[in-house]
Amino acid sequence: MPRYAERSAPRPLSTTFPSAAVVLKALANDRRLEILNWLKDPRAHFPPQVDGDLVRDGVCSVFIAQKLGVSAPTASEHLRILTHAGLLRAKRIKQWTFYQRDEKRIADIKREFRTAW
Repeated sequence: MPRYAERSAPRPLSTTFPSAAVVLKALANDRRLEILNWLKDPRAHFPPQVDGDLVRDGVCSVFIAQKLGVSAPTASEHLRILTHAGLLRAKRIKQWTFYQRDEKRIADIKREFRTAW
């Protein structure tokens, strides 16, 4: 019986970060890049919120969906991918989910990419 090479999981950048493939997939979409750019300076891109501070707590997913011009489920999928890649952090306040960039993790991922090759 022939033996097939087993597919290995994508190599993680390090033990503390998602795989390079997960991060690259998250960055390979213009809308997700827009979200990351907007969240760099949330006060410049989003209106004030009733619940949660734009900088301290993040931006409500409803505002992100509106700015993207997509439905809430579509925005939610983009935000899930970015969060899974370690680029965003989610925070629940009441029934809302707020997102902000995880600057420390982004810097660590950039450093890992520079040294990975």
